[in-house]
Amino acid sequence: MSIINNINKAFDHRIRLGIMSVLMVNEKADFKELKELLGATDGNLASHAKALEKEAYIVVQKAFIGRKPNTSYSVTTKGKNAFKKHIEALEKLLGNN
Repeated sequence: MSIINNINKAFDHRIRLGIMSVLMVNEKADFKELKELLGATDGNLASHAKALEKEAYIVVQKAFIGRKPNTSYSVTTKGKNAFKKHIEALEKLLGNN
C-alpha cells in the first residue's frame, strides 16, 4: 500500500487540520475558542466543523450557558484513529519515520 493512501482528504484544509489538532490535545473546545485559535470566520469554521461531523470525526454539543447559546466540539474515537493515521502518513512521506 502506498503511503499516500493513508493521507485523509477530510484533513486537507488548514481549518479542519486545526480543529482536529486542537481537539486531539484538549478534551473539548467551544466555537469561540476555535475561531480565535484558528483565525477563522464564523461561516468558515462552521462549514469545516460540519464536514468533520459528517465523517463522525467530531461530536457537536449545543447547550446554553446562562441565556447564551454555546457550541462545543470533541473528537470521537474514530476521529482520533483517523487523525493519527493521517499524521503518521505525513511523517512517513516527509521521511521522519
